Amino acid sequence: MLKTRLFQLLGVLVVLSLVLAACAPQATPTPEATEPPVVETQPPAAETEAPAEPTPTPEPTPVPPTTRKGGWLDEVVFTVVESDSAIQQIQAGAIHLYSFGLASDKIADIQNAGLKYASSYSGYYDILFNPAVFKDTTVLNPFSNRKIREAMNWLIDRDYINQEIYGGGSLPKYLPLTTQLVDYTGVIETARKLEAYYAYNFDKAKEVITAEMEAMGATLNAEGKWEYQGKPVTLIFIIRNDGDGTRLPIGDYVSNQLEAIGFTVDRQYKKSSEAAPIWIQSEPTEGLWHLYTAGWISSGLTRDEKSIFQEMYLPTSVQGLPVFLANQPDPAFQEVGDALAEGRFTTLEERKELMAKALELALQDSLQVWIIDQRQFMPMADNVQVTYDVGSGIEAAFMPPYTLRFADQEGGQMKVGTNDLFTDPWNPIGGSNWVWDGFVQKHTQSYGFMPDPFTGLQWPHRAERAEVTVQAGLPVGTNHDWVTLNTAETIAVPEDAWVDWDATNQKFITAGEKFPDGLTAKVKSVVYYPADLFETVKWHDGSPVSVADFVMAMIMSFDPAKPESAIYDESAVPSFESFLSYFKGVKIVSTDPLVIETYTDNFFADAELNVTSWWPYYSYGEASWAAIAVGNLAEAAGEVAYTADKSTAREVEQTNFVGGPSLEILNKYLDQAIAEQIVPYAPTLGEYLTADEAVARYQNLKAWFEDKGHFWVGTGPYYLDTVDLTAKTAVVKHNAEYPDLADRWAAFSEPKLAEATLDGPAQVKIGEETTFDLTVTTLAGDPYPTAEIKEVKFLIYNDQGETLYVGSGQPGDGDGVFTLTIPADVAATLSAGAGKIEAAVVLVPVAIPAFASLEYVVIP
Repeated sequence: MLKTRLFQLLGVLVVLSLVLAACAPQATPTPEATEPPVVETQPPAAETEAPAEPTPTPEPTPVPPTTRKGGWLDEVVFTVVESDSAIQQIQAGAIHLYSFGLASDKIADIQNAGLKYASSYSGYYDILFNPAVFKDTTVLNPFSNRKIREAMNWLIDRDYINQEIYGGGSLPKYLPLTTQLVDYTGVIETARKLEAYYAYNFDKAKEVITAEMEAMGATLNAEGKWEYQGKPVTLIFIIRNDGDGTRLPIGDYVSNQLEAIGFTVDRQYKKSSEAAPIWIQSEPTEGLWHLYTAGWISSGLTRDEKSIFQEMYLPTSVQGLPVFLANQPDPAFQEVGDALAEGRFTTLEERKELMAKALELALQDSLQVWIIDQRQFMPMADNVQVTYDVGSGIEAAFMPPYTLRFADQEGGQMKVGTNDLFTDPWNPIGGSNWVWDGFVQKHTQSYGFMPDPFTGLQWPHRAERAEVTVQAGLPVGTNHDWVTLNTAETIAVPEDAWVDWDATNQKFITAGEKFPDGLTAKVKSVVYYPADLFETVKWHDGSPVSVADFVMAMIMSFDPAKPESAIYDESAVPSFESFLSYFKGVKIVSTDPLVIETYTDNFFADAELNVTSWWPYYSYGEASWAAIAVGNLAEAAGEVAYTADKSTAREVEQTNFVGGPSLEILNKYLDQAIAEQIVPYAPTLGEYLTADEAVARYQNLKAWFEDKGHFWVGTGPYYLDTVDLTAKTAVVKHNAEYPDLADRWAAFSEPKLAEATLDGPAQVKIGEETTFDLTVTTLAGDPYPTAEIKEVKFLIYNDQGETLYVGSGQPGDGDGVFTLTIPADVAATLSAGAGKIEAAVVLVPVAIPAFASLEYVVIP
């Protein structure tokens, strides 16, 4: 599961990000997190085109330097805290930070308590449907019918939910695109049309669902209840009653609506740990559930959302959950969703057309019916400092563990409360994707590149620099000077590049072997690691990072999806096939220093997002080759399985690196690896690893396990010291061997967010040109530099909410001032009545647009 595998379940699970709730540069101390602007309307968003000129790495404000390496804190203690007591526990000093966040209806309570807080649109809630036809043919699953799922959009009044449950502080959500990020504005015309079409309409929902239920063989009895083969059609609804508390009333509201049209609803209220075995680990055809109050959050700010359709609907989803594998989408949707995820387009216009088509097909499929883009508030004590991600808050973001600290203090114990812990087993290949588990894990991890919490771009972390070459004509630009962008008419893949994997002989297949007539790619990235990488970066068990760690990560991108593999996992196949459709090869150019070339047909508009690090960070965590080798031995023996899907199918324990029966199983195979001096995948890894080196690495892992009692070993600024799966607590401690100074990321302290206001006439005359004035300011009220405003886009609506015109704002005199003009020929098409203008301001320093709207009256 990626969203890096990408999406984290918000306890939702923690989308290679990615992001389950579905269910989830240098020095300056980080100042207090600031509040992002209030969005008055559901924001639009535009396609990301990089600025014409790269911007240099930011220079931080000079502050007294630190000599401390690793994390700012001595240790971080994570505990489970009920959301309704979080504010009181911070006031009492029991915790310093509630990282999961509270819903927008709690902002007054936070402010009245006098607490600091960070705020972001960081996650969204929806209703996830089981799309399978059940094995028991006497039990009808209405949601195996796409038209019924589609009709659920009309049955749910999102505006009512926002007002009654969220106090009007969040955003009604109809589409998989995030309504406060820039991709939305690029397809705003389509988005607004779909939002109007799928607006709340109880009668229409009832009409469609009734017709489809009758076509499926169901009947309404005398009491107006649906029956199938003489039995009530009972919907098993898994309703989460934990987290921020808002999914419970959402579940009750949806249940009431379903009951109002004749369904019987079995409301099963459960916490995340109780719900996960049902909706994640069971086979959909078993019929243990019909609906689930899901919640998701991306693994950091998602600058480019072209993969969202594949990730959140299709069997090719990198998340690999049984519910996605069970969906049978319209072939047209499968094609469009995969084409976007795999970068099968060559122009921004073609991308826009695919995005618009995918939105329409997504609503018709409606495996998930989106409800709310949630604004969350993360309360903290006054002396806590932490960087937050403007698109994913604190828990789901990558940078917060590196900046979390007490103000003007080095060291100390930080006590963090969250919604849950250890909801699912931890393992880096197919383990827990819950956002709270991911937050603990991120304290222990490093990355090839660090995602920017304000722009969604990325910066070198363990990597040093990169070069990107794209096929001439592709719409790719640069933003930062650490990456060099080149173009070429043809990008040939070297004959000795690895393009596939022979699981039988455990060797990579080269481009020359598989494609004797030659192979080309759209993108080539070259990542350069520093010369001292293997001397300075160590795993927590004391072993140095090595080339073998990178090669193991490459092997594991292929081996689990190969039927000939000893660890074959059928659930890995769909996403692997999608990967192979655009992956063109990888080549280790040099091992000292480490230089890696990657060839692909998938691309993003920003060069910074087209680099592939191959850092040993897997779908659900960082891991050394030794830890993976031990896990593979145990899985090959049939005693455990990495993924929930395989563990359920094989009726074995899901691999858990931090607790449960897995530990003794893994320890047994670690002893075997030492005794037999096993070099995993020896025909390939044997070129980078000797038997003696392998044994030394295993022995370090053994000593770690004997000391810490778990196999979770990373390279990050903290190491996992203790876990208690029963008490649901975890402690990470300062890693003094970490090579970077604690203030490396301190420049990322405050996002440069904006506010926008519109001024103009109260009346617009038909056929007469009309202008409006837009003013853009910082949150402090200062004019926002026009040079840092990428685009101003505005839309004109009629009294039916239909989009009549889309225009571009023109810069005026002074910073942050724009003129929006309704041309006379457009005004001539207006009809008397109410009208509205809406503006979206796309910024350069931060990927959260600013929005403003103004209503007027159209007169003859």
